[in-house]
Amino acid sequence: MIVDFVPLMVFAFQFGLSMDYEVFIVSRIREAHESGLPDGDAVIAGIARTGRLVTSAALILFLAFAALAAGPQTSIKIFATGLGVGILLDATVVRALLLPALSSLFGSWNWWLPRPIARLLRRPPPPMRAGEPTGAGNAV
Repeated sequence: MIVDFVPLMVFAFQFGLSMDYEVFIVSRIREAHESGLPDGDAVIAGIARTGRLVTSAALILFLAFAALAAGPQTSIKIFATGLGVGILLDATVVRALLLPALSSLFGSWNWWLPRPIARLLRRPPPPMRAGEPTGAGNAV
């Protein structure tokens, strides 16, 4: 029997952990892009700089939750198993496959920001490069 709070707590914890990974990886990709690398090379450089760290962190968390799943209480076992499986899926499928593929596919659209939000964040527009999107709603 699944206790009523476990799915909500697994989702909340998993969402927080995945956002940490996401911000870390995407910020490295953004740094590589702003240093002048083309979009595909920036994705490769960002993943190369963060891949081992994210994989190690996911493995450590998975092992910690696997140890927690060996405990005697059923609700804690379900909670730990859900988080462990979620972390493995997030680190392998989402961070290793989907993020690089979609970042390469979207190219310079990854960095598009509407003008009002750019003004609100006080982000200077990045320099235009060949092949970047242009238009009335772009921040660049």
